[in-house]
Amino acid sequence: MTDQLPTGLPNSLPNSLADTLPTSLVEVENLKKWFPVESAFLERVVSGQRDHVRAVDGVSFAIRRGEVFGLAGESGSGKTTVGRLALGLEEPTEGVVRFDGIDLASLPREELRRLRKRMQVIFQDPMASLNPRMTIGEAITHGLEIHFPESADHHRQTTLNMMEKVGLTPPHTFYDQYPHQLSGGQRQRVVIARALVTEPDLVLADEPIAMADVSVRALLLDLMKQLKNELNLTYLFITHDLATAKYLCDRIGILYLGKMVELGDIRDVYEHPLHPYTQALLAAVPVPDPRQRRVKAMPAGEIPNPINPPSGCRFHPRCPLAEKICGVEDPEQRELRPGHVVACHFAERFV
Repeated sequence: MTDQLPTGLPNSLPNSLADTLPTSLVEVENLKKWFPVESAFLERVVSGQRDHVRAVDGVSFAIRRGEVFGLAGESGSGKTTVGRLALGLEEPTEGVVRFDGIDLASLPREELRRLRKRMQVIFQDPMASLNPRMTIGEAITHGLEIHFPESADHHRQTTLNMMEKVGLTPPHTFYDQYPHQLSGGQRQRVVIARALVTEPDLVLADEPIAMADVSVRALLLDLMKQLKNELNLTYLFITHDLATAKYLCDRIGILYLGKMVELGDIRDVYEHPLHPYTQALLAAVPVPDPRQRRVKAMPAGEIPNPINPPSGCRFHPRCPLAEKICGVEDPEQRELRPGHVVACHFAERFV
């Protein structure tokens, strides 16, 4: 990267300055996001209320500087919505999101826009997120043009340097090509380069390898890990693949129907899962041995409708441990192991 770009705090900080920084880059407190459901006028008049999709319903966590924090769960659990809220791309219905100690909701629109260069996204589908009319060079340079217009003379070289970092080599041969001329793995490298070219602090990686061929997924994960260490990045890594999360994440939060049901160090959660839902997800991870068969039955049914979620614990209709209290009382999050939090009435059985 060129040294002409204003990058805020340097990657290597004096001890006196580093000690004054908050240990958490992102703090999320009691976050809720309810989307109103469109219904007929007469139906709203008769019912006297408006339905909402409770995509996120009271989620709290913190992301430490320099770590990879994973969010996992089934489709419809609210992972992507949490990620968008954490970056200020959506306004929360309730709750607080702080980035580097700054309450995003309190920022005027222009100040939030200036903060965007420190928060970037690696999207799941590069063909959907890349403009087919822009060359690869133009797509990667676009963020520099928005956030660093004063350094226009250096944009091309900065872009070429970043393309080389992500493995698009030699970069000059890719600069003037279009997305459709690249392979799937190469397009994903373009999306990674575009996210990192502004030298962000936080990167939201939303299923970043889901659309890549199986043969290149490990290469992309290694690339992300290498760039994290090289550029001092913090990742919010969203995935439904617990095997992938285990390879990359330092800590992980398990979401179910908009609720955080378990959170902790990746090794502790995988070796000592305390929530029946986490245990079910781990049991579904394929084992590379055809002689081993799954011994635990998967939960019956599908994830419920977020418009009218179950009362009490939202997992109780599918939970093998459910008792009467589970359908009445929403379990509180409790720290049953050091740094390991779970929301289950009967989690002590697994400690």
